[in-house]
Amino acid sequence: MLNNIEFAKMHGSGNDFVLIDNRDALISREEAPEAARRLCARRVGIGADGLILIEKSDSADFRWGFYNADGSEAEMCGNGGRCAARFAFMKGIAPEEMHFETLAGIISAHVKGTRVKLQLSPPFGMFLDRELHVNGKPVKISFVNTGVPHVVVVVDDVEDVPVVETGRALRQHDFFAPDGTNVNFTSRIDRNRIAVRTYERGVEDETLACGTGSVASAIVMAVKGLAESPVEVQTRGGEILTIYHDLLENDEIKDVFLEGETVHVYDGVTAGQN
Repeated sequence: MLNNIEFAKMHGSGNDFVLIDNRDALISREEAPEAARRLCARRVGIGADGLILIEKSDSADFRWGFYNADGSEAEMCGNGGRCAARFAFMKGIAPEEMHFETLAGIISAHVKGTRVKLQLSPPFGMFLDRELHVNGKPVKISFVNTGVPHVVVVVDDVEDVPVVETGRALRQHDFFAPDGTNVNFTSRIDRNRIAVRTYERGVEDETLACGTGSVASAIVMAVKGLAESPVEVQTRGGEILTIYHDLLENDEIKDVFLEGETVHVYDGVTAGQN
């Protein structure tokens, strides 16, 4: 199934992906979840947080299929979207300014060298400061869907948080059943900068960065009056992501953009994956 398929390994802020030009349906949708599990395995595969398949679209420059390392399909991924846009431009699939189809809707992107600015779908479902009991303790959470669901927990210092333990408990909490949620811990640095650590659903661990989680954290901090656009997000991987948005008087958020660097690590050809 996976022999002799060309791929690229890329990352955005340390959030890494395997990307394949799948316009000729080299990997079927039925095969894609298992392909993701095999290719993304850290010790016996290429190793990545997710698999991105670039496919044909009737309504945009291309359609993507995004699969987490555990084989689950996700609606959207900000850092993956930035890598997909640069990959599509590098391969001549799309121009510098492009649109692509996701389960979260049509996404626009602008490739500027190694930097990509991605416009995300409007966030929805936001609520602030709801208390849940996690591991026997009350935790105050906020929530917003930025293409995928994200819990945001505001803390004094992200370095003092047991991200995996608390993140996994919130991700699996009955409140978010059956699909679960991603979980972000964020602290304020100053008016235009925050720090974020993320436990990602589908990866089931802390990742070095999460684009949609960075956006969710910036939005929650802005609505709570703790930050204002543009918000620089300090990720675990060390890169600074920049989030732009318009905050309206009724706390509605519009015109959300995520900008940051992308890294093309290497190209390769799959072998021995059967």
